[in-house]
Amino acid sequence: MSVPSKPSLSHVAIASYVMAAAALLLVMHQGLLAALFSGLLVYSLVQQLAPKLGKRLVGRRAQVVAVALLSVVIVTVLIAIIWGSIAFFRSDAGRISVLLQKMADILEASRSQIPAWLATYIPVDAEALREMITNWLRSHALEARSMGREAGRILAHVLIGMIIGAMAALYDTTSSTPAYRPLAAALHARVVALHNAFRNVVFAQVRIAAINAVLTGIYLIVILPMAGVELPLRKTMVAVTFFVGLLPVLGNLISNTILVIIGLSHSLHIAMTSLLFLMTIHKLEYFLNAKIIGQHINARTWELLAAMLVMESIFGIPGVIAAPVFYAYVKKELSDKGMV
Repeated sequence: MSVPSKPSLSHVAIASYVMAAAALLLVMHQGLLAALFSGLLVYSLVQQLAPKLGKRLVGRRAQVVAVALLSVVIVTVLIAIIWGSIAFFRSDAGRISVLLQKMADILEASRSQIPAWLATYIPVDAEALREMITNWLRSHALEARSMGREAGRILAHVLIGMIIGAMAALYDTTSSTPAYRPLAAALHARVVALHNAFRNVVFAQVRIAAINAVLTGIYLIVILPMAGVELPLRKTMVAVTFFVGLLPVLGNLISNTILVIIGLSHSLHIAMTSLLFLMTIHKLEYFLNAKIIGQHINARTWELLAAMLVMESIFGIPGVIAAPVFYAYVKKELSDKGMV
């Protein structure tokens, strides 16, 4: 009786890639992206902060307790940030509907300041602008309503994802390296690659979004008031700049458009000054992207835009959010195999 041969490493690797692809498709199809990303975020934060605690602690039990407490603190802080963000954008100061209405009113009132050649490309009134702004949202109306109805489920997914990420980080940071069997080792390598892609993209983009928000805040809250210009919705603009800035490339287009339109509430001159300010920021951001994003995921702007366009056409809004991380993961896997 012949003994069945063990699967070769190449077969094991192929099986792990197929299973990883199936898992990511399942995540997108079943709406589990929030759980996946929240878990990866907590895992990444614990992995980065735990070694600093480990140097000061002696004994495995002390390390386990310290990492467990660190995980609880991180989850608590993240929940507080999410809760605070929701509260802000539901308040009068940060409500997006107020911002959109204000933009519509500004454009309608500023048509006389806009050159004739440019005015032809701008909606004729507030209602037309609202129609244009919500056009894309209407194409995802069913999806948006579904997300609204399932807000509680999504928040539950986020919480469960955080708990899973904390438990995984606790296991990995306090346990000796286990002896995986071939398929388990290959799957673990896929998970590590996905985690690295997430960490590189998200942490890098958070830095860029924070820098954009700080510079925008200095311009709106410090520089313009010193020049005697008080624009409306300044706090909302800073918050929007940060949150939409978490989306590579696309976020800048959104925040730029809003800031220029808000500038029209004062004068065309301020709107053009705002545009010049944004162009200066983006010249700086080209260097930041090259240093922060480019070095980490080796992706060009057009690559990320193409990935976001394809993912949006397949999965809608979640696809736009997932595209940078998934693209970075796929490209890293291909690069490690010498294929790209």
